[in-house]
Amino acid sequence: MPSPSPASATSPATASRPRRFVLGISGASGAWYALRLLEQLLLSGAEVHLVVTDYGRRLLFDEAKITHVDFPNLCPNIASAEAGSRLVIHSNKDVGAAIASGSFRHDGMVVLPCSSTSLGAMATGAGSNLMVRAALVAMKERLPLVVCHRESPLSLIDIENMRQLTLAGAIICPTNPGFYFLPKTVEEIVDFMVGKVLDLLKVEHALVRRWGDEVK
Repeated sequence: MPSPSPASATSPATASRPRRFVLGISGASGAWYALRLLEQLLLSGAEVHLVVTDYGRRLLFDEAKITHVDFPNLCPNIASAEAGSRLVIHSNKDVGAAIASGSFRHDGMVVLPCSSTSLGAMATGAGSNLMVRAALVAMKERLPLVVCHRESPLSLIDIENMRQLTLAGAIICPTNPGFYFLPKTVEEIVDFMVGKVLDLLKVEHALVRRWGDEVK
């Protein structure tokens, strides 16, 4: 077998960069999930490229009273300016942004929360905005795409769209928390789901007690 060409080998720049993730926030309820995931990714040392749809911005206001999508408002529990420098915020209208290119390499994209509208757009290849285009690029490049659909109940259209995305390589991760760990707060329920997503991204965390762990 021939040895890899220089073009296919991992470059020192790629090997040395921090892990990099893309986070899309659409208009389904579940802002707390998205904000907690963003916080945890930044705390892990990763670079995060964030894109929020128009309805996602309304969601952040309705559920978290966030009026400006920037680092201080999105991550009030992180004081580190260095962490803020690893957050790159893209306009959803900028379909020419880096994350819409197959040459932009990352370690996974998450759409959380994912509305049925965004689900349908991804399943049908309707890349009219940056978030959907980035998701389509992740699938064609065989990069991890985690789609956290939040709406309920499901129509047959939703189910077929999930099937189509699964066949294309995406992971459907509905925001359905377990209760076997006997949560006492909403924050614990949020952490259960965010922990699931971090596991899919292979990001270490200590948000939840795993099955079989002793109760402290």
